[in-house]
Amino acid sequence: MNAESSRAAFPLPFPFAALIGQDPLQQALLLAAIDPQLGGVLVSGPRGTAKSTAARALAELLPEGQLVNLPLGASEDRLIGTLDIETVLRDGAVRFSPGLLAKAHRGVLYVDEVNLLPDALVDALLDAAASGVNTVERDGVSHSHEASFVLVGTMNPEEGELRPQLIDRFGLMVELQNCFDPAVRQAIVKARLAFDLDPQGFRQAYAGQQAGYVQRIRSAREALPQLAFDDAVHARVSTLCIEAAVDGLRADLVMLRAARALAALEQAGAVAVEHVERVAGAVLMHRRHAGEARSSDEAQDDAGEAGRSSGSSSAVSGDEAVSGDGPSSPSSSPAESDWGYLPPSSSATAHVKGVVPLNVKKR
Repeated sequence: MNAESSRAAFPLPFPFAALIGQDPLQQALLLAAIDPQLGGVLVSGPRGTAKSTAARALAELLPEGQLVNLPLGASEDRLIGTLDIETVLRDGAVRFSPGLLAKAHRGVLYVDEVNLLPDALVDALLDAAASGVNTVERDGVSHSHEASFVLVGTMNPEEGELRPQLIDRFGLMVELQNCFDPAVRQAIVKARLAFDLDPQGFRQAYAGQQAGYVQRIRSAREALPQLAFDDAVHARVSTLCIEAAVDGLRADLVMLRAARALAALEQAGAVAVEHVERVAGAVLMHRRHAGEARSSDEAQDDAGEAGRSSGSSSAVSGDEAVSGDGPSSPSSSPAESDWGYLPPSSSATAHVKGVVPLNVKKR
């Protein structure tokens, strides 16, 4: 089934360009669309804040134009697919039945109430989202296939929190709140009523802006490998992550990837500190340890001491381990399957906290 026939089988999605008051969420979703290996977007907020509407709107902008929903009661086989071992033993050939991860390739995989998803499904889901590959193994037989998709998980904090060891593995997080601005609420309701009354006509009014988003995503993906990081960008990322007292190095890697995706989206010639500042909130929101946060002076002192003790080379989170552009090579680098691995570069329904609004002019 092609993208057009797939969309025809379901109600028309609300246009991404018509979302009101959702600039930070739109930015996070676009960055994940440009670089799916960011690990997806976790959207937290109460009911009625259009979390699913935004996810469906994004799907329409992607090559396959589809959104695949992962039900809470799905089995692991339905998610990752199955292998027919009898066929292997009889014919010596691997017979693979694709799961939802295969179906979501080049689209959006949406998980509502991800905080209630069984542990095994969350692990498999996040592994595939980070690596872009799904591997199924059974009785010594394995099969791998591409699974590059934008993962969007939504949750209502009132219904339970996501496990601490898993929440860090979502690349970006946006926190939605109920909107109490009368003007914004009225604009949202008017837009929704207009869409429900005449979906085709409403969508036609935004066709130009929708096409612009599609082109921007395509161009940004092409530009991504050419964008490099300088020492100032690495230094700012390290400082922000140390100040937030994050665990491990995932935050550093994700922040660099997100900043690079934003630079590509805006057709910048290089990643700048300003790009880092604008994505930091979404990267750190769910990783920050408030009680352990360090001051900027402490972070700089520690960073300086680390630099003096290690000389020109840095740890796994250093320049060379991330961009491959540094003067020396690290003694070891993360495997491509590692979460957040950054391959070497070749040369509106709610008020939102944690991200600087996207600078997109809406007509």
